[in-house]
Amino acid sequence: MTKVVVAMSGGVDSSVAAALLQRQGYEVIGMMLRLWSEPGREASNRCCAPAAMNIARRVAGRLGIPFYAVNAQESFRNIVVQNFLDGYARGQTPNPCLACNRQIRWEFLLARALALGADFMATGHYVRIVRSPDGPVRLFEAVDTHKDQSYVLHVLDQGKLQHALFPLGNLTKSEVRQIAADLKLPAATSKESQDLCFLAGQDYRDFLQRYQPHQAQPGPIVDRTGKQLGEHSGLVNYTIGQRKGLGIAAAEALYVLGKDQARNTLVVGFADELGSCELLTESVNWLVGFAPAEPLDAEVKIRYSAKKAAARVTPLLDGSAHVQFKEPARDITPGQAAVFYVDGEVLGGGLIAKMTKKLARVESELSPSDVIPVA
Repeated sequence: MTKVVVAMSGGVDSSVAAALLQRQGYEVIGMMLRLWSEPGREASNRCCAPAAMNIARRVAGRLGIPFYAVNAQESFRNIVVQNFLDGYARGQTPNPCLACNRQIRWEFLLARALALGADFMATGHYVRIVRSPDGPVRLFEAVDTHKDQSYVLHVLDQGKLQHALFPLGNLTKSEVRQIAADLKLPAATSKESQDLCFLAGQDYRDFLQRYQPHQAQPGPIVDRTGKQLGEHSGLVNYTIGQRKGLGIAAAEALYVLGKDQARNTLVVGFADELGSCELLTESVNWLVGFAPAEPLDAEVKIRYSAKKAAARVTPLLDGSAHVQFKEPARDITPGQAAVFYVDGEVLGGGLIAKMTKKLARVESELSPSDVIPVA
């Protein structure tokens, strides 16, 4: 019998993933990561709080499958949380789910699944994969485009995709909840959260102020010419495109355009100054294992919640890529990922390094509310 480890979280998605795989005849093992939480807030981490761990154990008991808890606190703190802090220190807005999927879930946990003799690892992500006997494993958007989570899985390579299963890719969220209710799974009514798991429900700005208090230092607000218009209360308190709360009287509405981290300066301007037609990524992960030989026309997402936009993607010799949009894209944000799609298939993606226009020297920021929840 083919053995599969299901990464469980106590939520409805991973619980139904385990149930469906068992129904399909797999030998299923449940495995849950114990992730880092800020000292004193352990009970509030929505991914691995004691209550969530208890639900996952109850689901495993209901299904009659083995269940293991794996301590990943040190790795999660050193990799995911540190990446979050380092990114903000550089004036970027990192997406912790990208680092978590690349290095924690699909390296740390996958290694332990394979060590148990598993052939596959499965998660509750809404995404589809297509296998062919003589070709690469291909990754596609989920049927339920409102729940699609392919954006954060562009970090997977063929070595990982060969061991991946995503049982929910052809289902809608309502169908998943109905399955959980029909099976009387303890997670059937579990609520979803858009918060970052390690923030334990707190505002990310409060977290950054405790770990990086320099980000809360006041400084000048300037326009693109460098003219000072006012004073900000700390760069961490502002997001790209923000209009309210600037405290500046002007004849025309002003918006946050970006940040100059080195000078602790907030850059503002008018609505027509937002956005760019071009960006550069850092090294791109091409899911088939190599870059296309020629530029390609694709649809590009610049953050999880963004709509895909038509663009020309040109692979560069250093492994990065140049992206030129047909229409200006707002909120291009260094630290987020640009992910490339053709006909619903994820071809690859890389972290956004900068915009390539007048604002290229300005570091950008985006709220973590655009970060995807853990499946």
